[in-house]
Amino acid sequence: MSRIALLDPPYTDQADALLARMMPGEAPPIGLFRMFARNVPMADAMHGWGRYELSRQLTLTMRQREIVIDRTCVLCDCEYEWGVHMMTFAERVGLTREQTTSLVHGGPADECWTSERERLLILAVDTLHERSDIDDALWTRLVSVFDELQLLDLLLLCGWYHAVSFAARATRVPHEPGAPRFADFLPIVSGTNR
Repeated sequence: MSRIALLDPPYTDQADALLARMMPGEAPPIGLFRMFARNVPMADAMHGWGRYELSRQLTLTMRQREIVIDRTCVLCDCEYEWGVHMMTFAERVGLTREQTTSLVHGGPADECWTSERERLLILAVDTLHERSDIDDALWTRLVSVFDELQLLDLLLLCGWYHAVSFAARATRVPHEPGAPRFADFLPIVSGTNR
């Protein structure tokens, strides 16, 4: 049960309009948005930035974006937001089961990561999470494959999903129906799950 109650329909006109903008198409609003909508001015302000982070204006590809978001949510132990993104985007961006398992339980050196860019994204997220910084050696590697706009997007995307993870975890937003859980992607060792 969420520590901050989620709005239930019927919504006020203001909340209804906000939630309609926050969700694509005719999809019902997810629990996190229904909680944010309790504070309409805050949610409205967040929506602008969140929309940018998920838009084509972001200089990272959709696949790169999802790798950053998924890894960030895993490191923040935010199964809720990770599950929402896995359910919505994993297939669209071509994340394999092995890559998803690696994002949850592995690291950038896992064999499933054949792209240097993707390995560097995971390493950057891990380093930012652990140190709130990127050392000169990793920065040099990053600038060899990403331009300054992409690096700015990477840094802010990672930070944004830390904030989203903090809110979802601290308030105990209930998992979305049908969303995967971390345990659905246990690593396979010698043909059996650990």
